[in-house]
Amino acid sequence: MTTGPHNAWQGAGRRIHMQEVGTRDGLQMEAAFVSTGDKIALVNQLSAAGLDKIEVSAFVSPTAVPALRDAEIVLREIERHPGVVYAALVPNVRGAERAIESRVDELNLVMSVSETHNLANLRMTRAQSFRTLAEVAALGRSAGVAVNVSLSCAFGCPMEGEVAVDDVFDLIGRFDALGVHGLTLCDTTGMAHPAQVARLVAAARMRWPRQTFTLHFHNTRGMGLSNVLAAIDAGADRFDASVGGLGGCPYAPGATGNVCTEEIVHALQCMEFDVPVDLALVMDAAARLPALIGHEVPSQLLKAGPRLQLHPPPAGFAAMRDRALARA
Repeated sequence: MTTGPHNAWQGAGRRIHMQEVGTRDGLQMEAAFVSTGDKIALVNQLSAAGLDKIEVSAFVSPTAVPALRDAEIVLREIERHPGVVYAALVPNVRGAERAIESRVDELNLVMSVSETHNLANLRMTRAQSFRTLAEVAALGRSAGVAVNVSLSCAFGCPMEGEVAVDDVFDLIGRFDALGVHGLTLCDTTGMAHPAQVARLVAAARMRWPRQTFTLHFHNTRGMGLSNVLAAIDAGADRFDASVGGLGGCPYAPGATGNVCTEEIVHALQCMEFDVPVDLALVMDAAARLPALIGHEVPSQLLKAGPRLQLHPPPAGFAAMRDRALARA
């Protein structure tokens, strides 16, 4: 670990930006359809909690992702808080047009660094995906809407194994040349480990110092928080997370979901980073999820509570104390 200004063990008021993806990445994985009104209420509560960015929905085919078939209504009817960026995932020009018509603040474009994963997930080669996303980026520029590109499987592919850093950097360079506002390095299937994260983040930031990088981790193998801290140690300050720990990937069997918003916020606030998020509001939003989706959520913080949430002594404690004092 470093001992300089990016030392993960000394928050020292360093600003960390938390970006919510549960309303898209999480809900799209659920079998139960969360009502439009409940989606709007969830986004509104997360906005009030102070998240820096919320990926509200995805403008994709309702046949492919029926859980998000109400994207237009949700994006148009949410309460917009000053300072919060409202984003949406879009796969192509038509999706981007729909999102722009719905007053999106940022378009999030996705492709994979892995050729196999890109074909399995998007039904396109990487070259085809790049051409499509370049058209979307051009549309975003002409409309004055920010564009972020998320690179899936940046830390490994469940079908190919290790992903070459040169392949990651090739796509970063090509999208950076298009003038995109941000790039997200995604651990789509939870294959990243802290040493790898530290190396990749440090190298990317050194090579593209003016680019805005976000890290997107899954907790598939229990290394989510460790990877966040490794990225912070390498200079990263923007992270995607999912309320309740919702999420997953169809190509990661056994996946438990994205890193959990309330768990990351809680940990970083304990370490004295500047994370201006109302933890109680996020936890309340997470507590409402089981009734909406029909099952419990992975969040450990929701089960145990914050570290200084105190509990009464056990029954009979006064008698225990009296007996102990009598023996003394």
